[in-house]
Order: sequence, then C-alpha cells, then structure tokens
Amino acid sequence: MRCLIRELIVVAFGVLFSAIGFVNTFWGNDPYYGLAVLTASLLFYLPLIDVVRTRLRAGQGTALLVLLGAFILWSSIGVGELWDKTAMMVEEFPHPQITGY
Repeated sequence: MRCLIRELIVVAFGVLFSAIGFVNTFWGNDPYYGLAVLTASLLFYLPLIDVVRTRLRAGQGTALLVLLGAFILWSSIGVGELWDKTAMMVEEFPHPQITGY
C-alpha cells in the first residue's frame, strides 16, 4: 500500500512538471526550456520510473527524482517566472504568446 501511494505521488509530480513545461513552452520567452522540462517530466511516469529503478539502486533513483524535481521547481518559479507566464496564459489562452522572437 505504501508503495502504491508513493507511486501516485511521483506520478502527480510528473503531471505537475508536465504542466510547467507546457506553460513554459507556449508562453514567455524560452520555449526550449519548456521542452526540456517536458522531457525531464517523462522520468516521473511509471514505465520510466521502473527503468530508472532497475538501473540504479532504490535510494539513488529516489534521490535523482527528488533533485530533478527540486531543480525544476526552483528554476521555473524563480528563474522562469512561472507566475507571470501562468497569468499570461490565462489572459491569452488558446493563442500562444512566445516573446523575444
């Protein structure tokens, strides 16, 4: 039961990081950062979690996911200005607004 709850939490973070990558891809000034976050978020989905765990020890795989998640949150909220991009997305929703090009 504890393992199932842990897997659900990891997948929930994967969905969160995919949403962050989606917002950063289509709104703001750095679509390549958004694509990188979308790609990194794939590590949080179940089939790839199993691949990571078979190649690394359980503690290393968990540490890798925690560090990757912390980096995505730090870079998107602090450096990537996620709140501004989310507000831009709410205002302009069906039409992407990529600035700086």
